[in-house]
Amino acid sequence: MPRPCKRRRVCAEPSCGHFGPKDAPGMSRQTVTMTLDEFEAIRLIDREGRNQEQCALLMNVARTTVQAIYSSARGKLAECLVDGKELRIEGGDYVLCDGSIRKTCGCGNPNCRCDSETQEEMTMKIAVTYENGQVFQHFGHTEQFKIYDVADGKIVSAQVVDTNGSGHGALGGFLAAMGVDTLICGGIGGGAQNALQEAGIQFYGGASGNADQAVEALLAGKLAFDPNVHCDHHDHEGHDHGGDHHCGGHCGH
Repeated sequence: MPRPCKRRRVCAEPSCGHFGPKDAPGMSRQTVTMTLDEFEAIRLIDREGRNQEQCALLMNVARTTVQAIYSSARGKLAECLVDGKELRIEGGDYVLCDGSIRKTCGCGNPNCRCDSETQEEMTMKIAVTYENGQVFQHFGHTEQFKIYDVADGKIVSAQVVDTNGSGHGALGGFLAAMGVDTLICGGIGGGAQNALQEAGIQFYGGASGNADQAVEALLAGKLAFDPNVHCDHHDHEGHDHGGDHHCGGHCGH
């Protein structure tokens, strides 16, 4: 059963939720929508000067989640600035502070409850497609995952588990049953990506190298991965690995 998405804590709604170019006001422009949790990540990191770990504590999410939210928000800002598109700030999976904690984080909202001293210890469970200590490069055919338990940004335990013949889309359910919330892998097809999203699992595709070092890099916000990784031939069971295929070099073939 898919795990529910954890709602991101936001101090307050923005004072202005619509921005756009002033020149040629009669022109019809495309609109980019930034969610409130994306706006909050921009506010905390770029306006308040906080690091990603502090931002994660204030938003009550994992640091890897903040990394993904922040990257998406920055991309939308760039799209608006470069292409002259309008920006709207609305929606998202968030919850506003309810005033149950008196201290504030400096946002000026008297109801803000962002006090890092009151946050629960941040925990994560990270899975890596695994073979001989390395990040295995074909998600749908991985025979093992290495599962890392993380608390307060540090690895506290790890174990290697067999997939028992599960493959492609079925691996999303396998990881969800293991309580995994984050995946590091090499090549991964669209069908498998959809299965992971439905299971509420954040994935970092296009990664390579030593598995332990990849997890450490992720926790430090330095993991080299490809957010647009895609391998079309992963989407089909029983496909032939012979001949040419196009997967961006992430399959290891």
